[in-house]
Amino acid sequence: MTNTEIRQLEPQAVWQKFADLNAVPRPSKHEERVIAFMKAFGDGLNLETLVDEVGNVIIRKPATAGLEDRQMVVLQSHLDMVHQKNNATQFDFDSEGIQMKVEGDWVKAEGTTLGADNGLGVATIMALLESTDISHPALEALFTIDEETGMTGAMGLKGGVLKGDILLNLDTEEDDEIGVGCAGGVDITATRTYKQEPVEEAKTGFQLTVNGLQGGHSGMDIIKGLGNANKFMNRILLDGFENYGLRISEVNGGGLRNAIPRESVAIFCIDTVHEEAFKSDIKEFAEVLQEEYKTLEPNLKISLDSIDLPENVMSLGVQEGFLKAIQAVWNGVYRMSPDIEGLVETSNNVARVLVRNGELEVLCLTRSSVESSRTDLANTIRSVFELIGCEVTLSGEYPGWKPNMDSAILKVLVEKYKKINHEEPHVAACHAGLECGILGQNYPDMDMISFGPTIRGAHSPDERASISSVQKFWTFVQEILKDIPAKN
Repeated sequence: MTNTEIRQLEPQAVWQKFADLNAVPRPSKHEERVIAFMKAFGDGLNLETLVDEVGNVIIRKPATAGLEDRQMVVLQSHLDMVHQKNNATQFDFDSEGIQMKVEGDWVKAEGTTLGADNGLGVATIMALLESTDISHPALEALFTIDEETGMTGAMGLKGGVLKGDILLNLDTEEDDEIGVGCAGGVDITATRTYKQEPVEEAKTGFQLTVNGLQGGHSGMDIIKGLGNANKFMNRILLDGFENYGLRISEVNGGGLRNAIPRESVAIFCIDTVHEEAFKSDIKEFAEVLQEEYKTLEPNLKISLDSIDLPENVMSLGVQEGFLKAIQAVWNGVYRMSPDIEGLVETSNNVARVLVRNGELEVLCLTRSSVESSRTDLANTIRSVFELIGCEVTLSGEYPGWKPNMDSAILKVLVEKYKKINHEEPHVAACHAGLECGILGQNYPDMDMISFGPTIRGAHSPDERASISSVQKFWTFVQEILKDIPAKN
């Protein structure tokens, strides 16, 4: 199904705007084109439109007749999207629009991330701004930038810019869930240089590839216990080092901090005399991992190919420390919340491992809804890498969002959801990072809530959005806007 046919899906008002948005490249930290696109959209509707000093776009629309006495609502979503693709997919995110298709009840992309996170929220707000027949109070659309790699848009939004009383964040990925809290996070970066050594004679070169993993959102999906390609690769390399004297030339695994790594590639050599035994051991090790993860990662693939000898390898002492550090560093759920059943409190994602040309770099994202627990885990990870001589920086820290169970807008959403769907919604905090906690620092009196349509596989090429859920979500949004509380 082509993008033209996507535009015919119901509700057309939302899918058409989503298709428009997906034609615009919008990677995190390079949102110039989508900022211009959104400003032109607001100006084209003759609505008050402004771009703040960091690039957030704000569009205001007056209330429809009869709802002028209601509190002003801020509708908030982020403009950037995670750019991930399968290795076999030929696609240029900088110049091409996302190619979409329908499979049953799901809209997906052709081998790339879809951008439903948070493009469907953006498209919904655009549809509301453009509408002429939907009742609503005064609206203030806030389109933030760089949510996925630093939340710098939310951090850079100054107090006093927004006029609204209630904020509806449209960035939750389960349509029966109403979000009332989220985790904060901190980026951990470990780097060091190392001496390279020339490869000795009587060696054989290999390339090892780990791929076929599901990947996914390092916040929402971390509880699933999915495979991490960086950790899998390290298990194999450490075994090869200890049993066959394996020497590493390059490692290139994972990508963005907020995506669970799906692929890793390593180039190395071993003594030629051990070649056959090593190949047999790798085959056996692959079978062990595949059996270990057969339920969670049924498509896991581990392949070994002979290649020309690399020119250089890591110095022996640094390599040993590197392998043991990656083995030791925590990955996955660190602590479950003792207060909210089923909620991950603290976690870490070993997101990126790069070894090449005398430099190594490891990127992690540590999340927690409890600041002291986040600090504890971050210090644990920092210590592991400092023990092998790395320089470790902690940056991009952002706060969590503390639940307010007495929220007036929460009561509105719960009652509306029950009336429309004849069932109770799931009111919950999430382990992902939402912008509400950051925005709340400069707008402490704003009543905030988060909800959205069902999205699966965010931050991976398997990302998909439920068509029926978008229909449900669109109805829910419209009904909420009809029943916003009156001004105080």
